[in-house]
Amino acid sequence: MKFSKSRWLVSTLMLAVILSSCTLGATPAPTEDVGAIQTQAYSIVLTQVAMQQTQTALAVPSPLPTNTLAPLPSPTLGVLPTFAPVGGFGTPAPFNTQPPGFTPLASPIPTLGIVSTVTTKNGCNDATYMGETAPLDKAVVAAEKNFSKGWTLFNTGTCTWDEGYSFTFMPALSSPEVKGYNIVLKANAPEDYTAPQHSQTFIVKLTAPKTPGEYKGYWKMTDEAGAFFGPLVYVWFVVQ
Repeated sequence: MKFSKSRWLVSTLMLAVILSSCTLGATPAPTEDVGAIQTQAYSIVLTQVAMQQTQTALAVPSPLPTNTLAPLPSPTLGVLPTFAPVGGFGTPAPFNTQPPGFTPLASPIPTLGIVSTVTTKNGCNDATYMGETAPLDKAVVAAEKNFSKGWTLFNTGTCTWDEGYSFTFMPALSSPEVKGYNIVLKANAPEDYTAPQHSQTFIVKLTAPKTPGEYKGYWKMTDEAGAFFGPLVYVWFVVQ
């Protein structure tokens, strides 16, 4: 029994010696260089980055060329024609249209485009149109017929229309065929005078021309010095 145990122990020691002798003659594993490992890793990283950039460049399509369109010419519109109003249609009506036979002027010379709000006052003298008798505007009068025409004026000034004042005919504005005249207020005729805030009707007697056509005659008030004031009134008739 003791011999068997001693034999087993000797065998175990011999096996251990044999194994030790095998490892003592073996070439030790080479030691890796840390710098070389880092260099290799860096090269791998650069290679991967370069591959990713190449793949990205291949994935993004090149921009297509942009076509530049030439600008279209701007259309030029011709000048629109201007049509004159026919029969007054489309013409705005004035805010203060005066009655027929009344055209207020500041002077005896008519001015184109004059408005009805122009003053008719001259010093202490002024007048306002109130009405008129027939024939009215464009009324038909027989050739060579005698007729009368009257206008009523209201004294809106502060002076009385007395001696020397006149309802004055204006031949420069009237048709040459209209034979008008002045109505002059005379002295010692107070019944013909017109105090402020009173009215007076001036009536003239006329004869229609024998030639067919339209005719006009104009009158306006003047004071004793010949200064005009008040509205410009007229007769307008047609001979057929």
